[in-house]
Amino acid sequence: MKTLLKLEELFMFGITIFLFSKMDFAWWMYPAFLFTPDLSMIGYLVSPQAGAVTYNFIHHKALGISVFVLGLVLVSQPLQLAGLILFGHSSMDRVLGYGLKYPDAFKHTHLGMIGKAQ
Repeated sequence: MKTLLKLEELFMFGITIFLFSKMDFAWWMYPAFLFTPDLSMIGYLVSPQAGAVTYNFIHHKALGISVFVLGLVLVSQPLQLAGLILFGHSSMDRVLGYGLKYPDAFKHTHLGMIGKAQ
């Protein structure tokens, strides 16, 4: 089941790359912005609870979908790009085993514990 879920996430990540390829942006913009959602980890400088809130908000797929749809409604390719980046990054993270965070520790995710010997 774990492999099937990772394949599903990989497919969703691929969809964002495909949709990006249909937009009027230079090819390098997708990889250049792909890791910007990880800036949400700055909340961990405050506390594990604040970090989990900021990280989970930015990495929630509904946010990426909402921003992308808002970009469609407003005919704004920059908003569409932001939505694709948010959604694609979240899918990529889940393929790699990084899930939404519990408030007790960064390594405690909805996909299990991150790292060796967990």
